[in-house]
Amino acid sequence: MNRLVYGDNLLTMQALLAGDPQTGLPSLRGKVDLIYIDPPFDSKADYRTKVKLPGVDLQQKPTVVEQFAYADTWEEGTISYLKMIYPRLVLMKELLSDRGNIYVHIDWHVGSYVKVLLDEIFGKGNFRNEIIWKRRGGALNNYRAFGSMTDTIYWYTKSENYTFNPERTKTSEDAKEYIRQRFVYDDGDGRLYSRDPITNPSSTPSPSLIYEYKGYKPPLKGWAFSYETMKAWDDAGKLYFPPNKEQRIRRKTFLDEYEGQPIQNLWTDIYVINSQAKESVDYATQKPEALLERIIKASSNEGDLVCDFFGGSGTTAAVAEKLGRRWITCDIGKPASLVMRKRFIDQEVNPFLYQSIGDYQKEAFHNNKKLRRVGDLSQVVLGLFGALPFSPEQVSDRNFGYVKGTRNLVMVDSPNRLTTAATIRRAVEAKASLLGGDWDKVIVLGWNFAFDISQAIEKYKNSNVEVLVIPPDLLDKLSKKGFKKLIADKTVRFSSLQYLVVNPVEVIVNGNGEDELDISLSNYVLLSPDNIPLDDKDKEKLQQVMEQDPLSLIEYWSIDPDYDGDTFRSTWQDYRENVDNDSDPLHCVYSTRIAMPHKDERKVCVKAVDVFGFESLVVLDVKC
Repeated sequence: MNRLVYGDNLLTMQALLAGDPQTGLPSLRGKVDLIYIDPPFDSKADYRTKVKLPGVDLQQKPTVVEQFAYADTWEEGTISYLKMIYPRLVLMKELLSDRGNIYVHIDWHVGSYVKVLLDEIFGKGNFRNEIIWKRRGGALNNYRAFGSMTDTIYWYTKSENYTFNPERTKTSEDAKEYIRQRFVYDDGDGRLYSRDPITNPSSTPSPSLIYEYKGYKPPLKGWAFSYETMKAWDDAGKLYFPPNKEQRIRRKTFLDEYEGQPIQNLWTDIYVINSQAKESVDYATQKPEALLERIIKASSNEGDLVCDFFGGSGTTAAVAEKLGRRWITCDIGKPASLVMRKRFIDQEVNPFLYQSIGDYQKEAFHNNKKLRRVGDLSQVVLGLFGALPFSPEQVSDRNFGYVKGTRNLVMVDSPNRLTTAATIRRAVEAKASLLGGDWDKVIVLGWNFAFDISQAIEKYKNSNVEVLVIPPDLLDKLSKKGFKKLIADKTVRFSSLQYLVVNPVEVIVNGNGEDELDISLSNYVLLSPDNIPLDDKDKEKLQQVMEQDPLSLIEYWSIDPDYDGDTFRSTWQDYRENVDNDSDPLHCVYSTRIAMPHKDERKVCVKAVDVFGFESLVVLDVKC
């Protein structure tokens, strides 16, 4: 199944190589036919994301995951960038099939360094082309150097047995009249053609020229053919034989078959995306579909598997879908994942699997020497929450603590995994058994959460469980201010989870014996603006929207009217900017009617994603 993965591409590729028994995915080692990547070029790039709400424009800063990834990528400049890209290129080689191709899109900042790595990993003998793409735009107003208007795309293959489908340029209208002037010969059948020299009768024809003609295969071994042999061989009428046998035999290029010149490695006919372009998804590094169409057509066939591990705006997967290829794409940015998901839905692609992998706060903690001095991360979080740790003699698990003067148990979840229903169950069991049990309440502090966590909380709502969010910028604050100052300032706030409120589903049995389900959203509660990566002025604006128009925060919502409790299968969805359902680009529609085959009972699952990428899920039991 095609798939979109939110997470670190290193972990994604490791998972693809290992396979996934849970989803029935075998190892893809040696199974990928084409990889295109467009990794970040410049450490000075602005990774903020614009968020447009009714009457408010916000600038969302990178999430903790993105901040960690980008900081790690550029910490030591070019050296750390190459440390980042090298192991990823190694894994890409492992994924490629023997006939596989890889295209690495880069610019002048690090291009020459990356070329050295590619030579090392794929071998100089498997280097096919350095493609120069003239973007028809760029830094023209540079008064101290020549303006930069090109990107470089390095093309390598896994072996000599690679897929390549050569294309010809599409001829512009301006050039057609000039071309027609070449097609002046006519054998009397009305078909105009031009004559290109091939060989003299006394010389040896070139195999590369012979094989250019469709259907041409030499009938004999060797290439020393006489004039008469070649004339007898030319049953397709693609050669011109002069009456004088000493003159040169020429190839016929018919005007009605002319397909333009072979595409070379200088691409000047593909324009960058502008904000008014029909294909624009308002993503800063979006590449034009024409660029990916050329690459995918040239280096893959229908049904082949195409991968892009720096997914960005999703152009590679979108074009692969249109051209009948299978695809896998991923990105570490939540905004990118959201843009891609909406783009694929808008394109009405075949069903695809959406997955997430990896959390990175623990790595950020252990990579910071200053933070390591303050002790175990769970102990730090307990202290900032106002809880005390148990002594090792009391409880060996250092993730547990308690609030002094109360019977409230506190559990800090691991930062390198999602807080899930299993986490909540473990907390409830600890409440009943730890140190004899008899705890009034258990508070779970988590970093990142499974999208269906609200369903788990609802399941255990009678067990006195409270789930709170650890501030996503906590590690950054610890690094800048230190543990003791944060304790003294009391500026660290733990927020409740965001959640979606859905009205009870109304069921009408129509005349066809179907159930018509009326499904509508009632409210959306976002976690505190303090836990959103925004500047202070934008947090104030967000608070106003949360109070006045909370549903406008919903970026996308979808419905599975027959949820099996395991896999969410979307059968209806809407998102902002989708004006097919209404004319308001800043709001979704918040109610819909779905006709389904009759069932006495069913589970209706509603999933929503807000403008910051947070997901919520609600399951409703419906009796018809």
